Amino acid sequence: MDNQNQFPDQQSHQQPNDAQEERRPKPNSHLDLAILSTLFCCLPLGIVSIVYAAKVDGLYNAGDYAAAEEASNKAKKFAEWSASAAIIGLLLYLLIAFLFSL
Repeated sequence: MDNQNQFPDQQSHQQPNDAQEERRPKPNSHLDLAILSTLFCCLPLGIVSIVYAAKVDGLYNAGDYAAAEEASNKAKKFAEWSASAAIIGLLLYLLIAFLFSL
C-alpha cells in the first residue's frame, strides 16, 4: 500500500498518455471535394474519390488511423486528378475549336 500512496502521480500520468495515443485527430475525408469533382469534372475519377472519402470515417472509428489517413490521401488525390482531367479536357476542346474555326 505504501507504493500506491507514495507514487500517486505515476498512475495519473499514464492515463492521459494512453488517451492521447488513442485519440489522434481525424483526417479530412475530402468528401466535399470528391462530390464537386464528380459533378463538375471527371465522373469516373470522382466516383473513386467518393468511395475513398466514405471510408475515412469508418476506418477512423474502428481505430485504424493509418488506413484512415491513407484513404483520406487517396480521396484527395483522385479528386485532384478528376479536376485536372476536366481542365485538360476543356483546354483541348478550346484548342480544337480554335483550330477548326480557322
